[in-house]
Amino acid sequence: MARMIHCVKFDRDLPGLEAPPIGGELGQRIFEHVSQQAWELWERQATLLMNHYGLSMGDPEARRFLREQMEEFFFAPDAQMPQEYDPTTAAGGAVKGGAAKK
Repeated sequence: MARMIHCVKFDRDLPGLEAPPIGGELGQRIFEHVSQQAWELWERQATLLMNHYGLSMGDPEARRFLREQMEEFFFAPDAQMPQEYDPTTAAGGAVKGGAAKK
């Protein structure tokens, strides 16, 4: 049975991640407050950011930038999805700031 958490991105109870996705305090915070489905949205968003900015994960500055964007994606005050967004039917398509493409 999946571990349920109250997801900060979707503002509802959803299955959580099986383990912290990254190390440190941010990884633990994500583990405790971000659903598996919201993490999958972040993975798509991270790919968009890496491609758009030409980021190399071998570059410490690129990793720092992506980590900052991750924290903003999940925990910024305006980071929640619109109330009408239904994570059980959406295919994804995250954009910066947490809004979903329709």
